[in-house]
Amino acid sequence: MATPGLAARVLSYGSVVAAPQPNESKQPKQPKQKSVVLILARELASNIATPMFIVDHEGTLVFYNEPAERIVGAPFAQLGEMPASEWGAMLKPEDLHGNKLSRAKIAPGVALLERRPEHHAIQITGLDGAKRRLSITAYPLFARADEFVGAVAIFWEHDREHTA
Repeated sequence: MATPGLAARVLSYGSVVAAPQPNESKQPKQPKQKSVVLILARELASNIATPMFIVDHEGTLVFYNEPAERIVGAPFAQLGEMPASEWGAMLKPEDLHGNKLSRAKIAPGVALLERRPEHHAIQITGLDGAKRRLSITAYPLFARADEFVGAVAIFWEHDREHTA
């Protein structure tokens, strides 16, 4: 059996919806269309061994890949998409000295809020209760120079003796 192509995966990720016609205004609202850039970022994340998160322009966590499941402590299929306030609080980010960090102070928050790349070493507590030291690099995603669509964060886990 052939592996489904990108088009099939695009349809399973986010519906591509045609522009509404004037007589369609009373139809049920279609799901929010995903940016092609976010769809392609998800495709990349699905095919690499590096843990990766993808957030949209509103900060909604729209996907994390299988390697990131170990860091989070649960598969994406179990948790699904979630707003920034939830996923930020869920992972309890701290600096390497144990001080709590706000979303604006960690690399994915900087990429999202300031629309610039950032790198930090932090620690988080996964849903499995394990505290992990991570290096995180995050960068904004733009469809065009003036069209911000979200951000990507990639992670490297470090052992207790190593500081990033």
